[in-house]
Amino acid sequence: MHIDDLILVSVDDHVVEPPDMFKGHIPTKYKERAPRVTTKDDGTDAWVFEGQQATNVGLNAVAGRPPDEYGLEPTRFNEMRPGCFDIHERIRDMNANGVLASMNFASYPQFCGQYFARADDKDLALAVLRSYNDWHVDEWCGTYPGRMIPLSLPPMWSVDEMADEVRRMSKKGCHAVTFSENPEKLGYPSFHSAHWEPFWAACSDEDTVICLHIGSSSQVVVTSIEAPIDTLITLQPINIVQAAADLLWSPVLRKFPEITFALSEGGIGWIPYFLERVDNVYRHHRAWTHQDFGDKLPSEVFLDRILTCFIEDAFGLESREKLNLDMITWECDFPHSDSTWPESPEILANHLQGLPDEDVVRITHRNAMRVFSFDPFSHVPREQSTVGALRSQARDVDLGYRSSARLKKSGSELVSVMSLASRTASSD
Repeated sequence: MHIDDLILVSVDDHVVEPPDMFKGHIPTKYKERAPRVTTKDDGTDAWVFEGQQATNVGLNAVAGRPPDEYGLEPTRFNEMRPGCFDIHERIRDMNANGVLASMNFASYPQFCGQYFARADDKDLALAVLRSYNDWHVDEWCGTYPGRMIPLSLPPMWSVDEMADEVRRMSKKGCHAVTFSENPEKLGYPSFHSAHWEPFWAACSDEDTVICLHIGSSSQVVVTSIEAPIDTLITLQPINIVQAAADLLWSPVLRKFPEITFALSEGGIGWIPYFLERVDNVYRHHRAWTHQDFGDKLPSEVFLDRILTCFIEDAFGLESREKLNLDMITWECDFPHSDSTWPESPEILANHLQGLPDEDVVRITHRNAMRVFSFDPFSHVPREQSTVGALRSQARDVDLGYRSSARLKKSGSELVSVMSLASRTASSD
């Protein structure tokens, strides 16, 4: 298939929330207590809420930044590409990259809304979280119908409120919710607990996909305080294997046979061996561990129920006969440092060489549309949804680097920042 004829739907990108996001969404009684953006003494911007500060970490918004300026230090809105936080500019950046549609994970609230959950006043926390979800669906996704896949945050502190929010969001057309790859690390019960069953039931009833993004346990992979940051970056996606094993051996997938999970930004190259391993464990140990998958193998349950996602993964696609081609999806990861923007079509096309057109269609957009109950073509005609058609609308988009001397850092400074980040994440 020619690059210009591809239709691309990304199931993992990120939004840097704009400072005015709560305007018109937060109830009047909580207006003065809603999260707000303040400028710190060092000139960087931070969200402030109930005594907490949350900054936008550098690697989270580096689209358009020279690679030698990547880092973990806090950034300002005026140092980011506007497409990070401005929906109109985001659509232009998507067009320039030939991407039809995108699902966007939260930034300052963290993947599971931990930032809101830490508020002592849970009525306030719930009002803020619901306002966030309304903004996300109504404005970020609703401004350009057919271009954004809605994704909600859960009120993790109350499983009944979680179930209610899933059902409320479903009525607004949102069929995806974030959750933690390891909730126990956040101080909540694990996948193995019955605690979450009202939430699982709501997701099953509403056909809502539960997205487990890497890093959603607020833990970073640090092998040694002396290890370079390259070690952390290398291990972070592969670390999703822990969530995969934990989930697969838990009762969740067997007790709720209609539920679907997504391993967001986890890659696919590691999966064939993982599937071989879990089946071997089942055959060798089920007699004494008392696991029971009925007439299926663990690998079959995984392949049927777990949506897999990749950015660049040539080996994974070469091993596709070991996977379920109906459960593989593609990610752009804009505006993070692993993103392939603005050359996603060219980079992805290299990975797709030799695949039948039908398989290309499934991986690039059809699987995402089906699993997330999302139909972009009801808003954007198919002939206007291709890489070529979208890029033709964005010829004036500046794709050059935008440099900021303030963001240049030495290697020793980055190591120091990484050490601080690891300690901070571990304490959340």
